[in-house]
Amino acid sequence: MTTTDQPPAIDFDKLMGFAFRAVGDIGATVNTALVVMGDRLGLYRALAGAGPLTPAELAQRTGTTERYVREWLNAQAAGAYVDYEPDGGRYSLPLEHAAVLADESSPAYLPGVFQSALGAVNDSPRIIDAVKTGAGVGWHEHNQDLFEGSERGFRPAYHANLISVWLPALDGVVAKLERGAAVADVGCGHGTSTILMAQAFPASTFVGSDYHEGSIATARQRAAEAGLSDRVRFEVASAASFSGRGYDLVAMFDCLHDLGDPVGAVRHVRQALAPDGTLMIVEPIAGDRVEDNLNPLGRLFYGLSTLVCIPASLSQDVGLALGAQAGEARIRDVVTQAGLARFRKASETLVNAVFEAKP
Repeated sequence: MTTTDQPPAIDFDKLMGFAFRAVGDIGATVNTALVVMGDRLGLYRALAGAGPLTPAELAQRTGTTERYVREWLNAQAAGAYVDYEPDGGRYSLPLEHAAVLADESSPAYLPGVFQSALGAVNDSPRIIDAVKTGAGVGWHEHNQDLFEGSERGFRPAYHANLISVWLPALDGVVAKLERGAAVADVGCGHGTSTILMAQAFPASTFVGSDYHEGSIATARQRAAEAGLSDRVRFEVASAASFSGRGYDLVAMFDCLHDLGDPVGAVRHVRQALAPDGTLMIVEPIAGDRVEDNLNPLGRLFYGLSTLVCIPASLSQDVGLALGAQAGEARIRDVVTQAGLARFRKASETLVNAVFEAKP
């Protein structure tokens, strides 16, 4: 063997650097379950604003067991989620971390995203089998953590942006809603977006639809509890079969990329819109090229797309499998193929892109 045939030498420092990064990822995976634990047991909420606490004090405040809480706190301190004071053996939650982990009114609140990630990971054995066969796995085949966590994960962005930023970015839509408009919320899930719009615009009527019966049952209960049943109706229907015509606004929140036939769904939307109606599409923020999305947010979206979005699309007819990082160009292509001539990006946040489409 000549010197040119020798395999390249391994860079030991690069190897060890990657190995330690991988170990960090394993710790982060485990921490997903620990964050869900802290959220469900109220540990973060009890730490928020309380100042430094011992494990015993935190356990007493939350009705939990000190030994478990001490180990949980040590894991949180090792991950820099909480601060640790060695002299007093006390732990505290910084104000900025509390906005992410304990304050449900914060736009940065993330426990729902952790919960949905845990649900997706727990279902990964089924996805592994699907990767081998090319079969799909429908949304309805997943677990409650994914259903509940997805709603909780989307909710902070909707609360922060839907009424104050996204709808005003659409041409003439707010004025219609204030006068009294007919609105369809397609793929509404538990109805958070539908109910938010209904509360903000009491002169308008709303129909939320989703093919998942369990989600629609929850949405109906939420509307009743909010006293909106006279103006808000929820139905079990796919994106290509929701009922009604003459809608002033049709909204699709974080669902277009999950559809097997998004072109067919938007074609149905076009038929359901009033002549001067608007389609609002909210999607995960993404560039058009893979290299545009090689960042922490893209990593999260590509990962969840592998475990949830692509399998969901492949479980349906056509199975276009756009994925959660489709990008503006592919969304535009879907919309224009379906017959909506006007398309533009109306708004964006760090997490979402909002598109407006019209006949």
